[in-house]
Parts: sequence; C-alpha cells; structure tokens
Amino acid sequence: MPRINLLPWREEERKKRQRDFGVAMAGGVVAAIGCILAVLFVYSQMIDNQDGRNQRLNDEIAELQKSIEEIDGLERQKERLLARMEIIEQLQKSRPEIVHLFDEIARQLPEGVYLTGMTQRGRQVELRGIAQSSTRVSALMRQVDASPWMMDPEVDRVETTTKGASRQAEFIVYVKQERPRDALEDLR
Repeated sequence: MPRINLLPWREEERKKRQRDFGVAMAGGVVAAIGCILAVLFVYSQMIDNQDGRNQRLNDEIAELQKSIEEIDGLERQKERLLARMEIIEQLQKSRPEIVHLFDEIARQLPEGVYLTGMTQRGRQVELRGIAQSSTRVSALMRQVDASPWMMDPEVDRVETTTKGASRQAEFIVYVKQERPRDALEDLR
C-alpha cells in the first residue's frame, strides 16, 4: 500500500532551500564584488607605485639633461678658448714677421715711390701709393718679386693724374707676405 505524506514539511523544505539558495547567491555576488574591488585596489596601488617610479625617472632624466647641456656649454667654451689660444699663438709667432715686412717694404721701395696706405688681410698686403711714373711702379713690382719676404705682386690699378705741372701715378698693388725658410728656423 502506498504511503502518502500529506504534511506540509516538503513545502517548507522547498522554501528553505530557495531561501538558502538566495542567501548563497547574494553571498556569492557580494564575495565576487569584494574580490573585484580588492583586485581593482591592488592594481590601482601598483599603477600609483609605477607612476611614482616613472616620475622619479623623469626627474632624474631632466636633471641629467641639464648636466648634459652644461657639459655641452663647457665643451663649446673650451673650443672657443682653444681657438683663441691658437690665434694668440699664431699672433705671437707672427709678431716678428710684421717687423720684417715693414723693413723689407722700406728697403724695396724704389726712389720716387711713396706709400699712402697699407692694409693687410691674412697674408695679402694691399699697398696704395703715388709714384713719379708708372715705370717706378714696375720697378717696385720687380723688387717686391725679388724679396724673400714678399711674393706674387699684382697691380690692381695705376692711374696717371696731373697735379699742377707734374704728372704722377696713383697705384694699388697687392703682394703676398712670405716667410723665408731660414727665417722660420730662426723663429723656432
């Protein structure tokens, strides 16, 4: 004979299981949200920590850039000072040369030729003057060419002018300053 239990305990059991299931589901959802929030907190802490390290690196890089710029500035200043020292050394070496050049010009200047100006740019010397005739300018060029301290005379212009009863030639001659080999050895 079949037994039929008509008591309402099964209904209560089902409601209890549904309630337990709802509580477990709510607990699971709360636990999942808690885990997600914990993971987000840990990751945000890791990101903040890395941002701090990145900022420190950027600060160090900026400081090193300043140091590099300062070193570059010092290198440029060193190069300028070395260039100045080289120029001063060249000037010191060439000091006796200008004396020899003036002496040689005075010796090689033929009679009847007068200088009104002299300009030097590097090794090139520009001689401006007045001569009694253009043949005197030619004599000046021959004597300059024979000089050990000057070479390659070039005439820029010779103009004959008349002042009163006399005629004279105004000229511009370019010569190159030269160092004789024996003079170089004497300078050392």
